[in-house]
Amino acid sequence: MREELRPVSWTGKAIRLIDQTALPGEMTYLEISDIDSLVEAIQRLSVRGAPALGAVGALGVAVAMQQREREGWDVEAFSSALDRLRNARPTARNLAWGVDAVAGMVELGEAAVIGEALKLIAEDEANNHEIGRLGADWILSRVRNRPVNVLTHCNTGALATTGWGTALGIVRELHRRGALGVVYVDETRPLLQGARLTAFELGREGIPHFVQADAAAASTILSGKADVAIIGADRIAANGDTANKIGSLAVALAAREGQIPFVVAAPESTVDVATPSGDFIPIEYRSEAEVLSWAGVPVAPEGSRGYNPAFDVTPGRLVSALVTEERVLEVATGEVPAPAQEVTAP
Repeated sequence: MREELRPVSWTGKAIRLIDQTALPGEMTYLEISDIDSLVEAIQRLSVRGAPALGAVGALGVAVAMQQREREGWDVEAFSSALDRLRNARPTARNLAWGVDAVAGMVELGEAAVIGEALKLIAEDEANNHEIGRLGADWILSRVRNRPVNVLTHCNTGALATTGWGTALGIVRELHRRGALGVVYVDETRPLLQGARLTAFELGREGIPHFVQADAAAASTILSGKADVAIIGADRIAANGDTANKIGSLAVALAAREGQIPFVVAAPESTVDVATPSGDFIPIEYRSEAEVLSWAGVPVAPEGSRGYNPAFDVTPGRLVSALVTEERVLEVATGEVPAPAQEVTAP
């Protein structure tokens, strides 16, 4: 097995990111030491995935502190920089969560902030392994077919986290146990995170997979080729409604019709109990050009408009299981993601 991918790390003076826009063709890195460049990298998806954004948010506070020192920012300028970072991708809860997790330590100094951010990164990877274990246990207790064939949407592996992965971490754990058959990877239009990133990660692990058009997902499920669908999440509301990459809702509807489990895997930090339902989750709308062109080449007639929501919301009633590092909730049966201490894992 190859060395684990590290999409986010700290050099001591800058955040080091794998530039995911260059994958799978090229492994390149960005070193970022100012807030404007960090916000730009987040918005152009050089770094993406809820847990990875949480790590970037936490380390971004240290970047802002260093920039404050270099440029002589006042309190207002520093606060504005943190707000720009928090709001760089509004649907993804973990970005603001990461900022807020360390912002209260600013008065203790840069070393304290960096230490806390690195602690969060280490905890995230450990949590991912636990998500993988709990998710694999739940699936193997409920899916009769062996080996288990999985359908997944977008990228939820090491590249979306700080190591190992959430939904793809479950896939990796099934593979480790010898219980995995094949993975059907939705390409994930318009930016092809499935085709470019998930297939890249599965290939590194030697996991057999097919890349398929997003429109093929329902047919794959209803024809009996997939035994379970597993996705990640960018925000989970208090009632179990889940925001994830656009196209996830279609997978959930097909899973219900095909009577296979629809599993959502995410860390506890993605659960937002302050948001009562999916109706209150802010949805990011991205550039029309992403759906009207590819690699700068137009694919639609001049004059066409592009509709480009980055996320959709799957109602909790369609979610068979929500897997975090602490618990498994069977949301569709009425369990909702209240604070972890109020719910015991089955």
